Amino acid sequence: MQVFNKLSARQVAGLPAGFHSDGGNLYLRVKDSGSRSWVFRYSADGRVREIGLGPVHARSLAQARELAGRMRTALIDGADPSGVLTRRPKSTASSFKAVAAALIEAKAAGWTNEKHVWQWTNSLEKFVYPKLGDLDVSAIDTDHVLDVLKPIWTGKHETATRVRQRIEAVIDAATARKLRSGENPARWKGHLDKLLAAIPKSQRVEHHPAMAWQQLPEFIAQLQAREAVAARALEFLILNANRTGEVIGAQWREFDLGAGLWVIPAPRMKTRREHRVPLSKRCVEILAPLKGMDDEWVFPTIVQPGRSSKPISNQAMNALMDRMKRPDVSVHGFRSTFRDWVSEATDFSPELAEMALAHTISNKVEAAYRRGDLLEKRKALMDAWSDYATSAIRR
Repeated sequence: MQVFNKLSARQVAGLPAGFHSDGGNLYLRVKDSGSRSWVFRYSADGRVREIGLGPVHARSLAQARELAGRMRTALIDGADPSGVLTRRPKSTASSFKAVAAALIEAKAAGWTNEKHVWQWTNSLEKFVYPKLGDLDVSAIDTDHVLDVLKPIWTGKHETATRVRQRIEAVIDAATARKLRSGENPARWKGHLDKLLAAIPKSQRVEHHPAMAWQQLPEFIAQLQAREAVAARALEFLILNANRTGEVIGAQWREFDLGAGLWVIPAPRMKTRREHRVPLSKRCVEILAPLKGMDDEWVFPTIVQPGRSSKPISNQAMNALMDRMKRPDVSVHGFRSTFRDWVSEATDFSPELAEMALAHTISNKVEAAYRRGDLLEKRKALMDAWSDYATSAIRR
């Protein structure tokens, strides 16, 4: 039995020189020089033949697999698989990514919470586009949807549920635009509910891999040695124990650097409550050089002159972690690192740490009586956290 999809994206980037099979006639060729390219290998007339599919930087693993699949079909049909490369591709306007972008743009005007745009875009970029983004929306079937959902269905069930709903909405939009026909392969009731397990609510807690707090100072030192905007954003996120969306969506109008204060408006917070963040000296140092880069976004992506600016994507910090060879740690996990440090290495109260993390107070009586946000006490906590996190630089 032939095995498919043997390689991971991480392996594609790190495997040594040689030929590496992904299954289904697709191979990764790594030369001694380090260059990496895709090759389709097959037998014809008693000889092994090869067709180059282009370098890795120009064609992703998902794209190479999709192309190899079409070439295998050509072989089965008795055609020359190289002919697949010369066929005119379908318009990118009907790709899943293009349809999704159009849907988000159309829906955004009616969303009262601007965070919805970030949530949709971020979840699709992280979980869906790598596998479905370039596929024509008319070609997406149940197996494609399951390929997205299965890896995260148990460990990230709440996220997987939202991803499924968004895939379903995009495909419904494509059907309404007559870009496809037939049943929606992402439909739950009467379809995917027969193929995926229903996860009890008690088992839906998602755990994010976290760095041990003892390792953090050395990591921050490595981070400060990097010049990318993503590195500054990640350090800022760690020092303030923020969520990713809070940082990448940060705008200059939310800051008073003179007062050392950042006020995140309620619509951008998970709790839907305004959150005041006292900025440590190091956080102000991070922000000061960025002030002239963009008039709106604090952590902007570099765009061409004359085009509208935009913030870095939610994948920028994850990609940075990959380049730093820390796949064992998630960006969100740094919030747990902060919480562990408070509990194990300080005398600050757990309640203060929870307020710094902007967690909702589960005790309704306590929530009713708590009027302030203990800003001054939290400032002392975050200054201490910043001092500890940057301690390796001062040695």
